[in-house]
Amino acid sequence: MFRLTQPSATAIENQIVAAGLSPAPPPRFLRMDNGQGPSSLPDLFVRDFSESCIGHGAAAFGKARRAFRSWTMFDLGWARVANSAAIIQLGQLVAVEIRALGLWSLNISRIVDAADEPHRFGFVYATTALHVEEGEERFLLTLDPDSGDVRYTLEAVSRPRSRLAWLGYPVARAFQHRFARDSHLRMRRELEGEVVRPGF
Repeated sequence: MFRLTQPSATAIENQIVAAGLSPAPPPRFLRMDNGQGPSSLPDLFVRDFSESCIGHGAAAFGKARRAFRSWTMFDLGWARVANSAAIIQLGQLVAVEIRALGLWSLNISRIVDAADEPHRFGFVYATTALHVEEGEERFLLTLDPDSGDVRYTLEAVSRPRSRLAWLGYPVARAFQHRFARDSHLRMRRELEGEVVRPGF
């Protein structure tokens, strides 16, 4: 799962194909219509939740939807969606490439739920066997019809999948928190029209 060099486009495609051969289970913890997720979790799973106001008004909500479809919330300089042409739809595999601490990793998840409504847009994906974590994550945009606030919600339920991941668990938790913080900031800057070129 971890490499000293960036995986090639061919290697990424091969891993996506391999992940696609695994079964596609229904969501266990998170759905687009179940609020803030489960009140209790199996042993060793943790829940993370963050929410922020990233803009205001229908135009901002439309811009946020377009940013989601371009995977902007992952475009952080140290993380990106490697198969950026992927479409937000049920069954779609999403390959998230991460560069951290001198190592590269590719983690593949499958979209298991999605919503595309006038005031709500987003998806839930579940990790595949080709992911260092086991669990699900929800990415949600909402437009409050009364206040006009555009809110971005991130929620995850996860635990390490392998012994190696358990050994690096404190570092992994730090990067999970960093991802949430950076992703909220990235979306807010996108809606504010700030030019951001994270690179990779």
